[in-house]
Amino acid sequence: MTPRDDSDANSDAHSNPWSDLDRPPLNAVALRRALVRDGGRAGLWSDVRVVARTGSTNSDLVALAADGRAAEGAVLIAEEQHAGRGRLDRRWTAPARSGLFFSVLLKPTGVPVERWGWLPLLAGVATATGLSRSAGVDTALKWPNDLLVTVDGVERKVGGILAERAGADAVVVGIGINVTLRADELPVPGAGSLALAGAATTDRDTILRTVLRSLEQWFEKWRSVGGDPAASGLQDTYAAGCATLGREVRAELPGDRSIAGEAVALDGDGRLVLATAEGVQQPVGAGDIVHLRPAGSPGDE
Repeated sequence: MTPRDDSDANSDAHSNPWSDLDRPPLNAVALRRALVRDGGRAGLWSDVRVVARTGSTNSDLVALAADGRAAEGAVLIAEEQHAGRGRLDRRWTAPARSGLFFSVLLKPTGVPVERWGWLPLLAGVATATGLSRSAGVDTALKWPNDLLVTVDGVERKVGGILAERAGADAVVVGIGINVTLRADELPVPGAGSLALAGAATTDRDTILRTVLRSLEQWFEKWRSVGGDPAASGLQDTYAAGCATLGREVRAELPGDRSIAGEAVALDGDGRLVLATAEGVQQPVGAGDIVHLRPAGSPGDE
């Protein structure tokens, strides 16, 4: 579907931006003014667009790029998604204006394609950094693309990242963050929100600006060294903030296979290295990771 702009909301309660006064709409004009580069200012972000509701910002931005209607640095934000996607085609849904659901178009010029797999991890580092700066919430990374916060002493998923190719030279990175979801609105037991984690602010404009600036800084630094994860500091920074490392995990792999072991490292390709009971160091490049926990203690999936 074609995304609707922020001026297209109709008057019913579902789409009225002031139907929930605790969840004001994003200020698209102020976001553009703060983020978009112009003739006198350099920067990554070329356009910032807010739509009232769409299926998936990732799908929309991939389609816009394919039609030549989105340039590098385009940002598409939805106040509500009804068909948002995570890894393994999982659905990501939330009440209108309760979170940040956005996609960005990046062109890793000068970076070998084999290093593009670092982009979701880079987005995770940038988002976690931005949430810490803006909301004062410690955010951990669950390999490969989940964002975790602590709610009542238990790790909860507060966000996720999905990267998709957009033609031969670009990648669309989608980021979803639960901001003001209340306990009775959580879609699954393992979910959380910044509000439930005690955020210092839930102002979505402030949080979004900070996350996008952090993403710009990390992307430009990574791209400037040809995507080298060591030289850019990305590999070490991701490892330092990764809640998966040092834990017993189960990797559920394509083809109904699984591997269990201790997550001991992140290799130069961004793969998670597991030390199995058989003494094998097994790198995992794709799969669903389950954090295993001792019997009787709180944990997560």
